[in-house]
Amino acid sequence: MSDQVEDFLTPIEEKEIIEAIRIAELNTSGEIRVHIEKTSKDDATNRALEVFYMLKMDNTKLQNGVLIYVAVNDKTFVIYGDKGINDVVSKNFWDSTKDIMQSHFKIGQFKQGLVEGILKSGEQLKKYFPYTNLDTNELSNEISKG
Repeated sequence: MSDQVEDFLTPIEEKEIIEAIRIAELNTSGEIRVHIEKTSKDDATNRALEVFYMLKMDNTKLQNGVLIYVAVNDKTFVIYGDKGINDVVSKNFWDSTKDIMQSHFKIGQFKQGLVEGILKSGEQLKKYFPYTNLDTNELSNEISKG
């Protein structure tokens, strides 16, 4: 993996990921964000939780924000769902999404792994948090970087 977060994805790949978030959010009132940084410097799950609050993802009306956190140099990622999601889904809810992403990441297809993980998240969230015409985009679709 690249040493620089900026080199992890090309600008075109970033646009494709942002578009995947937009498409995924057409299916669900859930909010999906991606955060990429070099290293978590700590336990990746704890860092994902920090980033989740830093990005104010805990402020969604239905507590249905999902953060896909990637620590490039650590070769690790975390999918973190807010309380509203975790209260209604099974414990292994994110396993299929993680598996899809991991299979792409292992062969260096980072953009594809993120895109497919995002689209799968949207599909899964649709069951519990369907999109309604009253839904507003509560969080930015931009990729944040640490």
